[in-house]
Amino acid sequence: MESSQPQQQQGPKKRGRKPKPKDEKEQQQQQQSAGKMKEGKKAQQPSVDEKYTQWKSLVPVLYDWLANHNLVWPSLSCRWGPQLEQATYKNRQRLYLSEQTDGSVPNTLVIANCEVVKPRVAAAEHISQFNEEARSPFVKKYKTLIHPGEVNRIRELPQNSKIVATHTDSPDVLIWDVEAQPNRHAVLGATHSRPDLILTGHQDNAEFALAMCPTEPYVISGGKDKSVVLWSIQDHISGGSIVKQNKPGEGNDKTAEGPSVGPRGIFCGHEDTVEDVAFCPSSAQEFCSVGDDSCLILWDARVGTGPTIKVEKAHDADLHCVDWNPHDDNLILTGSADNTVRMFDRRNLTSNGVGSPIYKFEGHRAAVLCVQWSPDESSVFGSSAEDGLLNIWDYDKVGKKVERPSKSPSTPAGLFFQHAGHRDKVVDFHWNASDPWTVVSVSDDCDSAGGGGTLQIWRMSDLIYRPEEEVLAELEKFKSHVISCASKP
Repeated sequence: MESSQPQQQQGPKKRGRKPKPKDEKEQQQQQQSAGKMKEGKKAQQPSVDEKYTQWKSLVPVLYDWLANHNLVWPSLSCRWGPQLEQATYKNRQRLYLSEQTDGSVPNTLVIANCEVVKPRVAAAEHISQFNEEARSPFVKKYKTLIHPGEVNRIRELPQNSKIVATHTDSPDVLIWDVEAQPNRHAVLGATHSRPDLILTGHQDNAEFALAMCPTEPYVISGGKDKSVVLWSIQDHISGGSIVKQNKPGEGNDKTAEGPSVGPRGIFCGHEDTVEDVAFCPSSAQEFCSVGDDSCLILWDARVGTGPTIKVEKAHDADLHCVDWNPHDDNLILTGSADNTVRMFDRRNLTSNGVGSPIYKFEGHRAAVLCVQWSPDESSVFGSSAEDGLLNIWDYDKVGKKVERPSKSPSTPAGLFFQHAGHRDKVVDFHWNASDPWTVVSVSDDCDSAGGGGTLQIWRMSDLIYRPEEEVLAELEKFKSHVISCASKP
């Protein structure tokens, strides 16, 4: 069966391991191994459980809303889809995630419906009363696609978020029209769903690096062949549906017979695996990539297939992630196995041939896996890492002496919120463009007791990010109201 093939790759993947199921069949074995794992963890890191307990006790204070959703199988990616409905107290929205299995059942791409509670609606005492082992009532599975191989990365097309691209352990990028795809029952032996389009061009597996253009229906991908590949979906779309079909024998037989499209360009300049890619927000022809060669490379398809600018030693280790600021296209974020996030200005990327970031953000204790700018605030971004933390930063606060008093004088500059609800590596997160300050994040809990994964949807209290003057003014109004109520006979 195809879904088990990804497990046969040479050497372990950098950001994916063979998952542990939460199947009843293996419950006894898991409980035994979980006990041993817990004992080992306590010896090495006695504060993990304590830190989580402390975080959970602070949930009513720190969050406006939080939903915790237990996953039987880990998901290496999570993305928001289109908003479906707006109501008085909550909005309904699509959510994309996956199930990375051990081969006993097929790997799947999951389309869920999520109820996003509006600001200042959820009761503080309710949001912290969740069971870690339970599914959230706010997340309901809507449709399942049987994916040919495990899903390493999901990205939606910004102009039409019903169109989704996925990466698996193959050279191809798979394109799915998730609304048109039939719902499937994921049982062992079931044939996989047929992609609506297959993007070919890589010469080796392309597992993680994937991006879709905000202005045009373009896709870029990076892989183990050290190249970045560019496609246009437009070439095979007519009247809103993908129409070109392969003849028998054409295309990549590993995934499916079906429509495929070759690349518009193959861009070479990296000396090791390309780990992440991002489009320039203002140009479909400009993009950037990062890789295990510690390089950040900028490309311009109008100029040629070689690097426009190559930043050597952008970090002190492999680079895992990159994002381009949607509000200011001079600013680029990178995250690395050196535990740091760095911000570069493309007008001044290097000094003496070596990467020269504007600032290094040091607040993680393990490799950074994902960085993303906020869609709402130009200076705000998030970073998630193998330390189980999702940090929210504001680079406008860096270097400013007048900041809100902090209990911890050692708080890294620019760090103003730390989401500590995950107890294992946070492999992906996504800001919600339809609901400001709302984030979905997912952790791969394979190294934790029980395995599986944890999906959390959360929004910090607005008292944390609103301007101090605004918060104080609101507090004064509240005091006045209390005093006037108290003085009434």
